Amino acid sequence: MNIYESSENYLEAILRLEEQMGSVRSVDVANALNFTKPSVSVAMKKLRQSGFIEICGDGSIQLQPSGREIAERIYERHRLLTEFFVRLGVDPEVAASDACKVEHDLSDETFQKIKEHALNKKI
Repeated sequence: MNIYESSENYLEAILRLEEQMGSVRSVDVANALNFTKPSVSVAMKKLRQSGFIEICGDGSIQLQPSGREIAERIYERHRLLTEFFVRLGVDPEVAASDACKVEHDLSDETFQKIKEHALNKKI
């Protein structure tokens, strides 16, 4: 299934916030990403309609299996690429920003090779 980069970013943000806070609401996503509440509301509606998230009665956001799978894949890429770039000597803030750009467009094959290389180099 094709998914837009923006949707991947939202799912990754939900996963990260879930790890930090436990329960996640749209306002938390808006604050974390510096987006307006209405923009996040529209995005959450689309993610819900696509089956990636569920909005519970109390307003909390729950990742559904398909959404969690995407979020975990993107978050793994983000963490590994950031660390890889830092090990190359890139400033940590620049590394994280660049990782965010690359994580969505890198092929599975290329990411796997970077991952194998990084693990062999103890990154």
